[in-house]
Amino acid sequence: MQGSFCRFYVHENARHKHRLLWEWLLDQANHLGIRGGSAFRAMAGFGRHHVLHEDHFFELAGALTVEVEFIVTAEEANKLLDLVRAEKVRLFYALIPAQFGILNPDTADPPTEERP
Repeated sequence: MQGSFCRFYVHENARHKHRLLWEWLLDQANHLGIRGGSAFRAMAGFGRHHVLHEDHFFELAGALTVEVEFIVTAEEANKLLDLVRAEKVRLFYALIPAQFGILNPDTADPPTEERP
């Protein structure tokens, strides 16, 4: 299938509606019917302010980034991005073309297009 790799970058302590933002994103995607999503905590990184943050014992909690990612169809990507816009959550994201499917599917898997 053709779709997109959709990744959001959030601060690990960022919240929306009293929930951690990365948890909220995963929950909302699940409610939209997106097949799966994952959240990964960064080891180190910098953003638009060019301040390097690293995972050390003395690092202030919440200073690092969590990457929240999904492999989605165009329709699913639009639904998810529209939801974030409607909630007025300010987020940096990346949307990258992706080909995806299941190798050796079983009968319980949803149908997918044949690979090229």
